Amino acid sequence: MKLAMLFLLAALPAMSVAQSQPESTTGLPSVAIPKTTAVLVIQTPRPGVTFQQVMAVMPDEIRATVKLYLDGKIREWYSRGDGRGVVFLVDATTADEARAMVETLPLGKAQLMNTEYIPVGPLMPLRALNPEAFQ
Repeated sequence: MKLAMLFLLAALPAMSVAQSQPESTTGLPSVAIPKTTAVLVIQTPRPGVTFQQVMAVMPDEIRATVKLYLDGKIREWYSRGDGRGVVFLVDATTADEARAMVETLPLGKAQLMNTEYIPVGPLMPLRALNPEAFQ
């Protein structure tokens, strides 16, 4: 059991990176790719956009974002630790679904932000703890 845990811990970083890539580019079996259960959305101001431009839209952005949260579309939201934007965990099953939602927000409509969409799902290396249960 200790050996299995050591192997899992050693393989976790590589397997976590591999799970975020499509099968065709990694050669991984589809069982190693998680089902997308949410999309991580990271927003930063576009180059040249001023603080004042962002703040002018912020009252409407806050109202629209709160509505999405109360509607269950945004699970979690954070300010970036470096002060350069926000991070949302969006209840979506594809990056396109999350993009369609975020682009309706005032900052998205004003095209003031660069936005990155990262589909996420269950940590697939955990299957190694009990592989018989997942066959």
